[in-house]
Amino acid sequence: MKITRAGSAPSKPGPGEWFTGQVRMDPLFQAEAPGRAAGAHVTFEPGARTAWHTHPAGQTLIVTFGRGRVQREGGPVEDIHPGDVVWFPAGEKHWHGAAPDTAMSHIAIQEVVDGSAVTWLDHVTDAEYAG
Repeated sequence: MKITRAGSAPSKPGPGEWFTGQVRMDPLFQAEAPGRAAGAHVTFEPGARTAWHTHPAGQTLIVTFGRGRVQREGGPVEDIHPGDVVWFPAGEKHWHGAAPDTAMSHIAIQEVVDGSAVTWLDHVTDAEYAG
C-alpha cells in the first residue's frame, strides 16, 4: 500500500509548449510497474486550454469544477460540466480547456506506453477554440 499525502507534490504551472493561457497542474499519481496509469488534477483559468495532442492508450477526464470545452479532430467543440466523464480513445487528436468566461478543473488519467503518455501537437487557435 502507498499513501500519497495531499500537498506532498508541488503544483506546477502548465508549460507554454503544451498550453495556452494560465494552467496549474497538481500531480496525483505516477505509473508504477506493472501498472501504466498516471493522473493529475489540472485547473484551467478562463480561456486556457491544452494544445492538440494524442495519447497512446487514450485518456479519461473527470470534470470536478466549472465549465469547460473539449473537441476531437473533425468534431464540434462541446461543453463539459462537473461530474462529466470524457473518454478519448488511443491516438485520437483532441484538446480540452476552460470556457471563455469560467475556470474549469478536471482529473486527467492516462497510461504510459513505451515511456510516453502523450504526444503534443500544434496549439489550438482562437478560431478553433471558438468553434
